[in-house]
Amino acid sequence: MRRSLVNVLVIVSLLVAGMALAAAGGAAGEESAESYWKQGFEHFYKGQHDQAMADFNQAIKLDPNFAKAYIGRGSCYFTKGQLDQAMADFNQAIKLDPNLAKAYGNRGSCYARKGQFDLAMADFNQAIKLDPNLAMAYNGRGACYFTKGQFDLAMADFNQAIKLDPNLAMAYGSRGSCYFTKGQLDQAMADFNQAIKLDPNLAKAYIGRGSCYVDKGQLDQAITDYTKALEINPRDETAYYRRGLVYFKKGQYDQAVADYTKALEINPKYWYAYNGRSLVYFQKKQWDKAIADYNKALEINPRSAYCYTHRGFAYHQKGQVDQAIADYNKALEIDPRGALAYEGRAEAYFYLKKYDQAWEDVRQAQNLGEKINPKFLQDLRQASGRQN
Repeated sequence: MRRSLVNVLVIVSLLVAGMALAAAGGAAGEESAESYWKQGFEHFYKGQHDQAMADFNQAIKLDPNFAKAYIGRGSCYFTKGQLDQAMADFNQAIKLDPNLAKAYGNRGSCYARKGQFDLAMADFNQAIKLDPNLAMAYNGRGACYFTKGQFDLAMADFNQAIKLDPNLAMAYGSRGSCYFTKGQLDQAMADFNQAIKLDPNLAKAYIGRGSCYVDKGQLDQAITDYTKALEINPRDETAYYRRGLVYFKKGQYDQAVADYTKALEINPKYWYAYNGRSLVYFQKKQWDKAIADYNKALEINPRSAYCYTHRGFAYHQKGQVDQAIADYNKALEIDPRGALAYEGRAEAYFYLKKYDQAWEDVRQAQNLGEKINPKFLQDLRQASGRQN
């Protein structure tokens, strides 16, 4: 969810700011570059991106040096997910007008979508330097801080964005995500509610509020919010993933698998969805399917101690104990405080009748706060002839 904070609404709002500046320049001829640009913006804001693209192309044809038209066309490319073309247009806008704050802000959003957060941060900083009142640049920079785990700095930027523009729905959504991450559910809920009030079509705010409902144990309300987010944006993999988590919690495994699968159709690199689906397969004792999904998840994120631990559980259930121990070892190499990996390895050593090693892992898990299954402890005591 972090990277999704920097989304298309950053581009939209920056484009709105550009429209206000252009409007202050006075009336234009019916077929001037500026009139096509204004028309393109109107189409863009209505979600008519193909018409907007045609208008921006015409504006550029009439005036190849019209920087704001490149921002408009780049915004269309960004919305369509054509990030390289978007970047080229934002670069051209900056080349034509190096003092155009919105161009840096838009390019920063593009870098953020690519996961290049240091470059994004540099562009948001430059946008703020050129225009200290550009609210969406603070929102974008705050999202970068959020992604880096610098939550206090993120919160400061979100607060500043809201101070500059109290009607900026996305800033409330961003701040709500920050509150949620800090465990401040009531403040998070208030911000998501305000974001939805300001923009009832802000899908990310419904996703954020849905996550608050999950943490409050209000699962049906969470499903309602995730479903609303998907009505607004049927291509949002995060909403499918999170709704899948709730279906899993409710024991509705087929619906969970369907949602995880849909998330992966949208984004095959979304390793969280592989992880989620594998948990369903594990619950249904479909060990091979679970292992296959953990394999996929680890191809994408080879540093996930969680996936190694849970793939170890699946191998153990299949009776492939050596593979299970290898996975627990790898998990502990990545995260030496992985209590579940110690517990899993203890059970594997028990299976192999290596009782001293099993007891050592039990102690490690207990020292990390893990409550060991009483039945397993009883069996280990009986088999080893030891109490601890």
